[in-house]
This record gives sequence, structure tokens and C-alpha cells, in this order.
Amino acid sequence: MKWLEVIKLRSAGTDSRLLEELLLSIDKFNQRGLVEMKTFHHAALESDWSIHLHWESERAEQNGSVLGLRLAKALKEFGLIDHSIWVEKEK
Repeated sequence: MKWLEVIKLRSAGTDSRLLEELLLSIDKFNQRGLVEMKTFHHAALESDWSIHLHWESERAEQNGSVLGLRLAKALKEFGLIDHSIWVEKEK
């Protein structure tokens, strides 16, 4: 099963260098089932971020992966967090 974990951060714009370093360091984690991790920032608001964790496993974690939950918790110090899980619709 393919599923996507999306963590959106609406930050107050404080020290984006620290935030970028945190996001870059996460790529080094070797998580079972993690296919890809992508980070995006809003086109007009560089202080808004979206982190996409692409997973492939037997089932989706309804509340989020351990990595996603830790990441969401760590990012809370930068602003408001929205953490959601999406399952790919099979054809």
C-alpha cells in the first residue's frame, strides 16, 4: 500500500536557517518503508513549509509514522502544524 504523510508548517518566520538545517538533517534517517521525503516552501510565503513523506507498507499508519510524529513535534517550536495521512486510491 502506498500512502503519504503531509506535515504543513505555518511559521512566524523566525530563523529559517535553523529550520532548513533541521529539515536537511532528516534525510539521513533510514526508516523502513520510507520511499521518499520532499520538502516544499510556499510560493509567496517562504516561512510556510510542507514536508511530504512517501511510504510503502502493508498498511498506512492512521495517526502517522514514528518519524512523522517526531518531526511534527520538533517543528511545533517554529509555528502551527497540520499533520495528515493520505492513502493512494487503487485503480
